[in-house]
Amino acid sequence: MSERDGVDRIIEQWGRERPDLDVSPIGVIGRISRLARELEQRLEPVYREQGLEPGWYDVLATLRRAGPPYRLRPTEFTRTLMLTSSGTTKRLDRLELAGLIARTPDPDDRRGTLITLTEAGVTAIRSAAPAHVERVRELFFSALTPAQARAMREAADAVLDNVERHTSRETDPEF
Repeated sequence: MSERDGVDRIIEQWGRERPDLDVSPIGVIGRISRLARELEQRLEPVYREQGLEPGWYDVLATLRRAGPPYRLRPTEFTRTLMLTSSGTTKRLDRLELAGLIARTPDPDDRRGTLITLTEAGVTAIRSAAPAHVERVRELFFSALTPAQARAMREAADAVLDNVERHTSRETDPEF
């Protein structure tokens, strides 16, 4: 990145106000946060072109990746969904209203529910997935060499593992 950005200004301000602090991690974390927001903003038009509202793609893709019959129990769904659990129910409600998913009783557990892609949901994700993947490739991987992409993946995995370990320690006193 050749131009200074808001993250550079934040680091500069902290350097001036608190030179005793090593704020270099802010440079990475700030850019990761900014990158996530920028990618989402540039993916939303792809979803709209496919007739999907923001947040719907990840739900449909999660069910599609499960394989036929494109059905998951809520616990499996939450575990494989690339989203936080907050707002998931609202998304499911809207997707069900749009006819893209169905929630049905689980025949193996009378208290349970199954979340299933409908035929319309299968059609929607069949159309949206190639456009999504191409846009991600265009925005992200066209800027990196294969070695850079691999290094970035490995670094992201290491940081995510570390964050999850810290989260486990905070929520599980036995950890």
